[in-house]
Amino acid sequence: MFGAPTSKHTKKIMLLGAGELGKEVIIEAQRLGVTTIAVDRYENAPAMQVAHRSYVVDMLDGQALKEVIIREKPDFIVPEIEAIATEMLVELEMEGFNIIPTANAVHLTMDREGIRRLASEKLNVPTAKYEFADSLLELEDAVAKIGVPCVIKPLMSSSGKGQTICKSPDEVEKSWQEAVEGGRGRKTRVIVEEFISFTSEITLLTVRSVNGTHFCPPIGHIQKDGDYIESWQPHQMSADQLAQAELIAKQITDSLGGYGLFGVELFLTDNGVYFSEVSPRPHDTGMVTMATQELSEFALHVRAVLGLPIPHIRLNSPGASKTLKAVEDKVDYEISGVEQALASPDSQIRIFGKPKATVGRRLAVLLQKGETVEEALENARNAASKLTIFYGN
Repeated sequence: MFGAPTSKHTKKIMLLGAGELGKEVIIEAQRLGVTTIAVDRYENAPAMQVAHRSYVVDMLDGQALKEVIIREKPDFIVPEIEAIATEMLVELEMEGFNIIPTANAVHLTMDREGIRRLASEKLNVPTAKYEFADSLLELEDAVAKIGVPCVIKPLMSSSGKGQTICKSPDEVEKSWQEAVEGGRGRKTRVIVEEFISFTSEITLLTVRSVNGTHFCPPIGHIQKDGDYIESWQPHQMSADQLAQAELIAKQITDSLGGYGLFGVELFLTDNGVYFSEVSPRPHDTGMVTMATQELSEFALHVRAVLGLPIPHIRLNSPGASKTLKAVEDKVDYEISGVEQALASPDSQIRIFGKPKATVGRRLAVLLQKGETVEEALENARNAASKLTIFYGN
């Protein structure tokens, strides 16, 4: 039953993580009359600005996390970031709480080791060769085994923080320092990956729902320093590549289980499709679906979480997204040029409302439709170029 969020029979969704992706999830849930609760480690996070209630909690503190969950007793607990005390979520699931998609899925995907071992060692999905290291000395040995160039990442991070391409043994120490400083949580363990020479990198949004598994048209994207700067949909793929990608995505998400949308990242190479990473939640590159699809990734996620059927996923138009990132650390900032950017035909903008700017932080995204992907990308880049961030004191 669905109704008013003020009624005693209302369904409650609690988001653990209240960034720009969570904000869109909250908005979609409210469209269905769901009570929404946003939790994050800092005040006035984007999703908190639209949620019915919010809490500031160190989500790596399991007891603090448990206290707010017990207080609210949500019907659905939806993790939206990696830095969470997942052991507590496993415990809470055993006590009867509904963790989306499952506590085990959140635990496995929170760090890169769990999901990489699942994909490669259990499911035999094609992945880059990898090693793990807990110290600089172990990292030097791991790089020697994998060879250079290689990719070095923290086990847990977001937006590409701490990720580097190590091009020679002389760069290992610097990569170690960046990985340790850029990682989230309380771990210093890192992963070393073989550098895959790929023709393109895609996100295959995969929805597990009460009426089966569904795929959105593939999304292409460009990353810089491990973080996406633009994406487009659909990405051109051969029928064989798409079949391989969907098979890998279904294997991974079936193994994780539960209902919800998963962002499955894949490499397209001359030797086939390789699995990269998976997030059991909406994906940043998927923000483009707010312009391209009948139902965005956020609407699909909410429907799946609530146990509602997913219709045929319809692409209304090719489209693209382009991010706007801060280049300074300032509490006071303003974005100008919005009027000029929106003068571009079929353009939209989402300003996230983050309470402060930090170097590399996404503050907004430009969304663009087009007759073709190429046209959408060109117009998105042009419209985004009209946006400027002015920083205060």
